[in-house]
Amino acid sequence: MGKSWKNAGRTENAQKKGQIFTKLAREIQVAAKAGGPDPSMNARLRLAIDVAKKNSCPNDTIDRAIKKGAGLLDDGSQIDEVTYEGYGPHGVGIMLECQTDNRNRTASEVRNLFKKGGGNMGESGSVGWMFKRVGLIEANKTGTFDPEEEAIETGADEVEKDDDGYSFICALENLEEVRAALAKRGWHVTQAELSYKATNITDITEEQRKEVEEFLGDLDDFDDSHRVHATIK
Repeated sequence: MGKSWKNAGRTENAQKKGQIFTKLAREIQVAAKAGGPDPSMNARLRLAIDVAKKNSCPNDTIDRAIKKGAGLLDDGSQIDEVTYEGYGPHGVGIMLECQTDNRNRTASEVRNLFKKGGGNMGESGSVGWMFKRVGLIEANKTGTFDPEEEAIETGADEVEKDDDGYSFICALENLEEVRAALAKRGWHVTQAELSYKATNITDITEEQRKEVEEFLGDLDDFDDSHRVHATIK
C-alpha cells in the first residue's frame, strides 16, 4: 500500500516536472521566434534559457526549442501567443496569456475553465480596459539598498516586493533600458517582459478571495497558460 502511494507520488511529480519543462520550452521557442536564436542578441531568449536551466530543463529540450522557434527545425507545429479576457468569480477581471500550437483547442479549454470556475470568457476588449500594458522586470539583489531609490535611478515607475525579490514596473518603451540599468546596478534580472497591470481593482471579501485564488490557480496550472493577471491586490 505504501509502495503504491510512493509510486503514485513519483508519477505525479514527474508529470508536474514535465508540464513545467513544456512551458519553459514554449517560452524559449516564442522568444527565439520573436528575436532570433542568438541569446547574446536576444534578451528575452537569454532570460528564458536562464530560467529553464535553473529548473533543470534538459539541454536537448532547450536546444530543440531554440531551433523550432528560429525555423531551423520544422516539425509542423508553431507556438503562438494568445491573450484571453473574461470575468472570474465575483466579477474579477482576468487577462490570461497563453502559448499554444492549437488556438481552437486552447480557446475551447479556456472557455470551459472560466465556466467551471464560476466566470465567463469575454470578447477581446471586454476587460482589457481594466488593465494597463506595461513593462515588467523581476529581479533580486543582495546587500542594503532602498528599492524606491533603485526604481527612480533606473527609470522604473514603481517597484513592488514579492516572494522572490522585487518587481519593477515601467513604460513599454523603457523595458530594455530599465532592465539594463538594473543589471548595471548589481541586480540579477530573472524576467523582463511585457505585462498587464490592473488599474481597476475589484473589491472582494476574504472568503471570496479564496474562491478567486483557487480559480486563478486552475488557470495557472492549465498546460497552455503563460501568465495570469487579475484585478485583485
